[in-house]
Formats: sequence, structure tokens, C-alpha cells
Amino acid sequence: MSINRDMLQESLDPALRVRPRVRWGVLTYFLYSAVFYAIFVLNGIDYMRVGESEQTLLLWYVAPLSGGVVLTITMVTIYGWWHPSLVERRRLSRWTMTLPTIMMVIAIVNMLTGDFTRVTPLMWLYLIIGSILVGFNEEMINRGQLIVALRSRFGETGVWLLSTAMFAVFHLPNMFLGIGAGALFQVMVAFGLGSIFYLARRSTGSLVAAMFLHGLWDLSVFSANGASSFPIAGLLAPLLAIAAAITVPIILRRENRRDSAQSVSRPVG
Repeated sequence: MSINRDMLQESLDPALRVRPRVRWGVLTYFLYSAVFYAIFVLNGIDYMRVGESEQTLLLWYVAPLSGGVVLTITMVTIYGWWHPSLVERRRLSRWTMTLPTIMMVIAIVNMLTGDFTRVTPLMWLYLIIGSILVGFNEEMINRGQLIVALRSRFGETGVWLLSTAMFAVFHLPNMFLGIGAGALFQVMVAFGLGSIFYLARRSTGSLVAAMFLHGLWDLSVFSANGASSFPIAGLLAPLLAIAAAITVPIILRRENRRDSAQSVSRPVG
């Protein structure tokens, strides 16, 4: 199929210092997780209070993400995977941007309906910096370099499923950091929202779109933590997650069928 040829050509690109392999993508994922959660633990995180004050935002939002961004930039630079991580070779149809667009609207509405009188200018600064970092870090790790690595072995459905599942499981340690059993629900929702970030990458052709959407969503959630009179993002996130988990495999199945049909109809020689 044409998409498999594209991914094979990408993995053989001489500009890449390290040839994409699943193990290299997984290594960066675990190194990032180790750095991120080590800083969390050292700073005594209580996840439910992240957006509570200037100090909690600095210690529990900006600090772990700052450590993570150093690791992320270092590993992707060593591999030389910047271009394939940031740029998508094959875009999906434009209509597949529907769920990412809805998610963006919900995040904006969540911001507009919140009461942020208690959020100080310094808190806003930390919130913005942290949101930029979370968008860059988690998208580059999960829907950037990890996708590049997984494409060296799996078809696109497997790439979406594995990269999104790993993104979801990344949130599981929050069970021991203040959320308790609620972390299992967070993992399930994260799988669905991660699928929307995947659509943002595939439908626009750029990981930057997923980074922006992820950062905006977290900015909306953490800035409204305990402040929003109507937390629409929290209420609608499960519905978004369910819609994405159902929609993405259907989209990928159709893409696979289309590629198969084109491969059969293409003349040999």
C-alpha cells in the first residue's frame, strides 16, 4: 500500500541520525516518564491542587515540564527525528478535523465561563508557560517521535492504537499522586482525547496543531481548577473521548481500504 511505502521511505531517510525503531521511541517515552514523575515526587505533588496557587503551579506544573522538555529536545535531536515528528506525510480528509475543532471550542468556552478573579498575573504566566510545555512535550513524545518509531513496524491502525494507549497509561501514576482510583477514569478519557490529538496531526499535516490543541485544553482545565462555575470541559471530555475512540478506527479502516483499492488498480511497471 502507498502509505506503507511512504513510511518505509521515511524510516530510510539518510537525514535521520538513528534509523527509526520501536525500541528507540519506547526508550524516550520511558525516560521522559521517569524525569517527569521524579520531579513530581520530589516536589510532593498533590495533583488535585495543581492550579491552587503560584507555588503549586511552579512546583507541580512548570518544574516537571521544564525537566521534561530538556529530555525531549535532547533525545529527538540525538535521533535526528525532528522533521518526521513534526510533519505528517499523508493527511486525512479535512472533515476529520471536526472533533479537534469541537474540542478547541469547548476549551475556549470553558475559559470564558470561568471565574478567574483569584488567578494572579504570576499564576497566568505559569499557566501559559506550563501549557506550552505540556503541548510540546507530550505531543512530541507520543504523537511525534513515538509515531515515527512505531511506523517502522506497524500499520497505521496499530500506530494510532499503541501511541494513544501509551499516552493514556502515562497518566496512571497519578493514582498515587492525589487522584486515587480516579486515575483509571483519567486514563480512559486520556485515550479518547489522545485520539483527537492524533486526528489534529493527521488532518492538518503538522504536529504543531496537536501541540496547540493539547496546550489550550490543559490551560483551560488547570486555570479553571476550582474556579469555573460551569466546568464544561470536565463534563464533556468523556463524551469527546467516546466519540474519538469510535471514530478514529473507522477513519483508519476507510483509509486502509482506499489505499488497498488504489494499490490494486495501479498498473505494474
